[in-house]
Amino acid sequence: MNQMSDPTPIIDAQHVAVSFKVDGGTVEAVRDVSFKLYPGQTTALVGESGSGKSVTARAVMRLLSKRATVAAQTRILYDGRDMAHMSLREMRGLRGNRIAMIFQEPMSSLNPVYKVGAQIVEVLMLHQKLGKRAAWARAVELLDEVRLPDPEARVNQYPHQLSGGQRQRVMIAMALANRPDVLIADEPTTALDVTVQAEILHLIDSLKAKYGMGVILITHDLTVVRQFADHVYVMQHGEVREDGPTEQVFATPQHPYTRRLLASDPKGVANPLTGPAETVLRGDDVRVQFMLRKGGAFRGTYFPLVAVDGLSLDLKRGETLGIVGESGSGKTTFGQALIRLIRMDGGQVTFLGDRIEDKTRRQMQPYRSRMQIVFQDPFSSLNPRMSVRQIIEEGLIVNGIGRNAAERYSRMQQALRDAGLPDTISHRFPHEFSGGQRQRLAIARAIAMEPEFILLDEPTSALDLSVQAQIIELLRKLQREKGLSYLFISHDLKVVRALCHRVMVMQNGKIVEQGLVKDVLVTPQTDYTRRLVRAAFEIAT
Repeated sequence: MNQMSDPTPIIDAQHVAVSFKVDGGTVEAVRDVSFKLYPGQTTALVGESGSGKSVTARAVMRLLSKRATVAAQTRILYDGRDMAHMSLREMRGLRGNRIAMIFQEPMSSLNPVYKVGAQIVEVLMLHQKLGKRAAWARAVELLDEVRLPDPEARVNQYPHQLSGGQRQRVMIAMALANRPDVLIADEPTTALDVTVQAEILHLIDSLKAKYGMGVILITHDLTVVRQFADHVYVMQHGEVREDGPTEQVFATPQHPYTRRLLASDPKGVANPLTGPAETVLRGDDVRVQFMLRKGGAFRGTYFPLVAVDGLSLDLKRGETLGIVGESGSGKTTFGQALIRLIRMDGGQVTFLGDRIEDKTRRQMQPYRSRMQIVFQDPFSSLNPRMSVRQIIEEGLIVNGIGRNAAERYSRMQQALRDAGLPDTISHRFPHEFSGGQRQRLAIARAIAMEPEFILLDEPTSALDLSVQAQIIELLRKLQREKGLSYLFISHDLKVVRALCHRVMVMQNGKIVEQGLVKDVLVTPQTDYTRRLVRAAFEIAT
């Protein structure tokens, strides 16, 4: 950590207050928040979803929606100028140039129709006036700087061809392209696995030290705050509950809310398994290969990437099997191949005694209700134009479950109650719910089908610690009551420890270690697993 190298703050935010017009009134999202950011220092804004931390950061960048109103008394001073009352033209000169921002969800921030290289080049040509050839060369350097493997090939790929963690590295490369004075990082490592998270944060930390950059870090991960922040502001309901030097706040938290946040780490262990159980899902020698393009438009060549290299697993009824590994290790590809969402290039898959690897889409239809999936980002997996009732009933209608509309409606209500939601919300839409509530909706949609197996793909990675704990408890409860089997894909080893019976560690499409959670996470046998465990549990030491 760096101490203040300059007594003059780069950002001096005073009395920031933001309200939003909504149907039926006004919501005060941020109320009288003040903070300072110094050169070479990291200031963290922490708090749960809805605490106002992201709105505060967007107010600094002047990136609020038209429905937002910034209070007249708000002052946000940068280099002696008040950004809160600056013209839009002046702000455009600062944004992405002197003050840059990394957003939480990289897929929403990157343009899906342009190659990632072209998007970095645009930033460089706009602000640094580089020629096209020089800008492309610099884009490759930047991707290399953020440790993206094979940057020469990656510049010619589209966002959908990269993993979530790789997309976030592209966003960080774009933000750092112009060597800004201020970097606002809004949950920059939420989508990243633990080792990459540590690398990225250390990278930002070293660039901060090298260039005297000030960093505003917005996160709900207190382990990250403790390791990387110099000063912390704890927010709740749009107000700062407590602030101070990081070590002081962690050692002697004064406010009850801060104490509750610090006690919210995932706890408990998986439900006990009783007796020999039948195999629900079995994969033997599963292989998936993709063809990637490398080089220019006319002289490009294709090369194979083996994403899943002959893997096998055996999942019992009522068991939770965790798959962990870094971004791009093949975890999600393996999971989706097992339930036939992507094409396999070899191997066998058996579901409840039936071979399914060669079945057509139509032949898979009877199995779809019995195997469900909950995705990482509930907002993109829920149709924003459909009500809660339509979202949950859609699967029931497609699969012919329920004799009539009344029975389907009853099943929908029961699924909501099972997922810990009131059954009176069926008329509402996804945007009206918090991240944690949306993930519960995604779980309700899955369990309404009464499946025997659920693939959980990073279901808690975007959630606050306290909400994460609730979702873990909900998944344990549903497993106890319904005998569900889970394949749990995650990069968060704390959640894996709390939820899984066994764990498989993946690297470069291969399984490098597997066994009981209590064995693998306590006494890892390989250097790679030891590195994962150290990054997850000892980052703050």
